[in-house]
Amino acid sequence: MSTASHTDHAPRRTRKDDTADGLAFVGRSVLINRPRQELFSFWRDFQNLPRFMEAVESIRPGRGPKRMIWKIKAPAGQKVELETEPVDIVEGERIGWRSTDESAIATRGHVSFRDAPGGRGTIVTADIAYDPPAGELGRLVAKLFAAEPNVQARHELKRFKMLMEAGEIAFSPNRRNPEEMH
Repeated sequence: MSTASHTDHAPRRTRKDDTADGLAFVGRSVLINRPRQELFSFWRDFQNLPRFMEAVESIRPGRGPKRMIWKIKAPAGQKVELETEPVDIVEGERIGWRSTDESAIATRGHVSFRDAPGGRGTIVTADIAYDPPAGELGRLVAKLFAAEPNVQARHELKRFKMLMEAGEIAFSPNRRNPEEMH
């Protein structure tokens, strides 16, 4: 048996080592029965994102052209502001971003939109790398509050699917509607 290091060729989101250049990495996909361009256009209008992203309170113009400031809920009732700028935008296919130097959290990522086989809709994939506040300890605390981005990404893509397919987001009786919390 060789002692050489094993290179994991699996997609980043499925690897045991879920870091990318020192940042924690999250990746999720969902199949949505809507046309790719419709989903891309909805997501590209960043003002729509708080409609299905529970952790995002608001998004407003940032300190420069094309920059956006995201006000995000954090564990223990805290709020974090994150400034991002778009990168690598391919019309109808991909929206990329990265945090600016002024941002409270280092992050980068992209959302991609591709046609599902057999005309069954669109596969939406979100890949996000971030620096957890307070490092790994902060990441563990966030998991306890279900505020860790891996959990949030799964829930937010499910809410995006509901909103785009049904026109509304269903809520269980045990969870409050995020619209009521603002």
